[in-house]
Amino acid sequence: MLLYSDTGRAWKQFRQEDNIGTFSGNINSDGIVHHKLSHSIRTRFLRFLPVDWSPGGWMGLRVEVYGCAYKSDVADFNGRSSLLYRFNQKSTSTVKDVISLRFKSQRGDGVLVHGEGQRGDYITLELHKGRLALHINLDDVKMHPSSGHVSVFLGSLLDDQHWHSVLIERFNKQINFTVDRLTKHVRTGGLDDSLEVDYELSFGGIPLPGKPGTFLRKNFHGCMENLYYNGVNIIDLAKRRKPQIYSGNVTFTCSEPQLVSATFLSSSSSFLSLPLDAATETLSVTFQFRTWNREGMLLSAWLRRESERLLLLLVHGQLRLTHHRSALQSQALSDGQWHTVSISVGGFQVSLSVDDEPPSTMQLKDIAQPERSVLIGGCPSVLTNQGCRNPTLAYQGCMRSVIINNQPINFNLVQQGLLGNYSKLQFDICGIRDRCLPNYCEHDGECSQSWNTLFCDCSGTGYTGATCHNSIFEPSCEAHRLTGSASGFFSIDPDGSGPLKSTVVYCNITDDKVWTVVNHNSTEMVRVQGSSLQKPHVMKFNYSTSLEQLRTLVGRSEQCQQEVVYLCRKSRLFNTWDGTPLSWWLDRAGERRTYWGGFLPGVQQCACSLDENCIDMNHFCNCDADHSSWENDTGVLSYKEHLPVTEILVGDTNRSGSEAIYRVGSLHCYGDRFLWNAASFYQESSYLHFPMLQAELSIDISLYFKTTAPSGVFLENLGAKDFIRVELSAPSVVTFTFDVGNGPVVLMVKSHVPLNDKQWHYVRAERNVKEASLQVDQLPLRFLEAPSEGHTHLQLNSQLFIGRHQVSMSFESGSSVTYTFQEPFSVMRNHSRQSSAIFAQSSNSRESIAFSFLTTQTPAMLLTVNTYHQQYMAIILAHNGSLQIWYRLNREKEPDIFTPTSLNLANGELHRVQIHREGRDMYVQVSFEKVKKKKFGKSLTLGKVTGRAGVDEEVLQAGSRGFIGCLSSVQFNHLAPLKAAILNRGSSLVSVLGNLVESNCGELADKSSSRSLSGKKLTNAAQSDSAVIGGLIAAVVLITLCAVAVMTRFLYRHRNERTQQMASVKEKDHQPRPELRYRAELDLHGAMRDSRKEYFI
Repeated sequence: MLLYSDTGRAWKQFRQEDNIGTFSGNINSDGIVHHKLSHSIRTRFLRFLPVDWSPGGWMGLRVEVYGCAYKSDVADFNGRSSLLYRFNQKSTSTVKDVISLRFKSQRGDGVLVHGEGQRGDYITLELHKGRLALHINLDDVKMHPSSGHVSVFLGSLLDDQHWHSVLIERFNKQINFTVDRLTKHVRTGGLDDSLEVDYELSFGGIPLPGKPGTFLRKNFHGCMENLYYNGVNIIDLAKRRKPQIYSGNVTFTCSEPQLVSATFLSSSSSFLSLPLDAATETLSVTFQFRTWNREGMLLSAWLRRESERLLLLLVHGQLRLTHHRSALQSQALSDGQWHTVSISVGGFQVSLSVDDEPPSTMQLKDIAQPERSVLIGGCPSVLTNQGCRNPTLAYQGCMRSVIINNQPINFNLVQQGLLGNYSKLQFDICGIRDRCLPNYCEHDGECSQSWNTLFCDCSGTGYTGATCHNSIFEPSCEAHRLTGSASGFFSIDPDGSGPLKSTVVYCNITDDKVWTVVNHNSTEMVRVQGSSLQKPHVMKFNYSTSLEQLRTLVGRSEQCQQEVVYLCRKSRLFNTWDGTPLSWWLDRAGERRTYWGGFLPGVQQCACSLDENCIDMNHFCNCDADHSSWENDTGVLSYKEHLPVTEILVGDTNRSGSEAIYRVGSLHCYGDRFLWNAASFYQESSYLHFPMLQAELSIDISLYFKTTAPSGVFLENLGAKDFIRVELSAPSVVTFTFDVGNGPVVLMVKSHVPLNDKQWHYVRAERNVKEASLQVDQLPLRFLEAPSEGHTHLQLNSQLFIGRHQVSMSFESGSSVTYTFQEPFSVMRNHSRQSSAIFAQSSNSRESIAFSFLTTQTPAMLLTVNTYHQQYMAIILAHNGSLQIWYRLNREKEPDIFTPTSLNLANGELHRVQIHREGRDMYVQVSFEKVKKKKFGKSLTLGKVTGRAGVDEEVLQAGSRGFIGCLSSVQFNHLAPLKAAILNRGSSLVSVLGNLVESNCGELADKSSSRSLSGKKLTNAAQSDSAVIGGLIAAVVLITLCAVAVMTRFLYRHRNERTQQMASVKEKDHQPRPELRYRAELDLHGAMRDSRKEYFI
């Protein structure tokens, strides 16, 4: 860990992206690891705390730090001081302002910047409960009360006595407000753009006019640095005693408080035991604490002549002082703020004081005399037998300014073992962090937190789940039909877990179709007279849902339409001379459209022209005939990308007798394109690819599948290091695997029956910052919590592949691909450094390797994995072409050699090798021939390997020869080295030597698989001749069948339409419909839709 401090006493932990607080170092004796900080820090002291030594057991630390010069102008404010910057004129009016400063505060409240004008303009920057608030108003409050006011809150826990940067940029009504690395963009309301401030701008407080040293609100108590207002260095002017600056009790060196904090790390075993003077007959304890936890024991003390302890507890966030059956209670204090607590015990009375509240008292039966020690934070395990047990949890949080019997406690003496005793404490630092900043609760969920995790309250949001990610509403009216609903108003959420909220629509559910109806504000007939292009009639349509929701709804539907009724009398739609539009409508994007029916947007026509029945064939619309009688140009708009109609303009009703009547109907849509689409993958190499998943913080994946294959990848998306994958890893096992930077996480659901039974099965996988889950059919949900510390963002950089995306490469002499593991791979270790439950599934008792190869070279190195301890595993082709698996797990013993087959595999044909190890059993499959054998990082290498210590001679010989040929679909557990070599060239994890060319040799795997199912190779001419004869017979039969099919189609083509209709009816009668989503009470095997779409790949 890296800590930094200005004083050398109060330290703060540096955190990288995703709040990662540790840095990995080298894991050998001479390696160098460089870390570039994600953001700069300005500090006087650095402290490096080793958290763990290298996996090899080596201990040592060498550090170099690089920095740069820094200029600083500092002002110290003691809570009764301020700086006033006076303008040259009575008032100043600005349309652009820039204020920048750095500050560190000793308390959570105080005004940093304030300015105001007589007409009501003001700007205030203040700390409020450790957060920065910016209040600004640009309007005259008498003429426009509160219309131009805006308040913005940003940051958290800013009273930590460490430096924080602030930048305020305003241009007219637009404001950019930045605190540290967080920025909010807001816009003020009202009419004015300028900020008018009279006389002066104050820094550090709001002084009362005419009363120096008297302030309207709490003053800032702390230090400011490099304070600039519109380019003016305020502190520099004050230091040089310039006349435009008034300095009240401000000094120009930053005073350092003597407050030193300690962090109680564990909610089960942290405690601090402090001794008392044996002669004392009273007890007084004062301390400050801050925490997010709602439960915990703060203090425990035995009182002589009493049978019970005096306990100070946090219960449901409130302080509770108990003794016997008596109790005192305070307000909620688990808000992350510093609170001061004082307890006084003397005579027959105990008093409790919290912050600035008046003390509460409790009477005792006997005179209280304290024992020889006081416990703070929890009970040590050694005192359990003496009746000291944590009644709830041990305290987890920060504490400082501990005073016992008027004697301040020196934490340095405690840390050195010279005073009292402690467990699971971290000194000189308050390790609190705000897990709700930023807010990971989606869809306006309310975030709360404990010390280790966050919680999301989804009440009233319409969403559910750990982060309010999953919508509780169906995505469409079609989905409501599948639940058995009848027609009516329903809430639907067309984008599911996306950012758009639900909306209410009318679902017209009929036997034929399910229509989704969205109304707007004007569905009645509208009469128009006296309009022209210069003064047109304009009607805007406001729908019952937002345009973004409408866009999603229309895109999800199979077809949408909107009727426009248009009646006219001497009112044209187009100029009959040059075709200029005289009336038009706007689509959902605000674009002008001049067609009035159908789905052909590029044609200026009405429905009668499309139907070829206009009253005057010289015109494309009935109205353009310009008759004095009423004509009709009603049409149905059905081009989805333009719907719905948002505005209509009528411009030719200003002539004598000219008139138009129109009505724009509701939007009607039917069908759900996402409800049931099926794709058939007939080859192992088949796949679909889509744009990269947007899944940084959360993602949910659901699908149905049916197959007869024993394994296969459903979905995969890769990044430089991160990835996500859902697959059928075994006939009865579905696996959800991902890595967000903390190491691979594996969730598996095992079925008691095979899942490759050619029946539909449901899979749903979800991952967010709180947890990950996997559901398969009606089997129990597999669930894992995310670690409290670690990466949270899933960083992907490639396309999303549905199905297996094979990567094949041709290796030439000297070519190789080396993948360096980020840390020693779990299969090579006997323990895990991670204690979080989410890593428990990354089991170190199994590994899987799979690849295909084609070569004629022997000997050859196919794959090798080695560790820093001269352990290795190698897969080679021996001189005779046989496959050999070498592994050495003990440097002192001879390597174990396993030869699964003695056949010559260097025969220029494609072979598939799969290796799976669980515990002490290793299973090898070569061209689908199974063998079983007993038991089986630094890096993984494909191809040529240079000399390495501890590697056996035969393996070295094969490694020096490398590999010439084709490797395809290489996988080592969750790693895909060939994919990494293609997608992440230049990455420090992947090293490519020699010439590598992408190849399609992997596509031969499917062609050879049918031959290799028996595990035997055809070796004699008779067998080959038989194969040729069989192939010729099959070709003749195929040609005959094709001819019969052509003749049959010719004879029955006039009955084709009738045949399709009958087939459709039959399909509806016999095939049940599928569900939109998984429902435990329904039969999953009946989930087939009558109108399903299948794509064959």
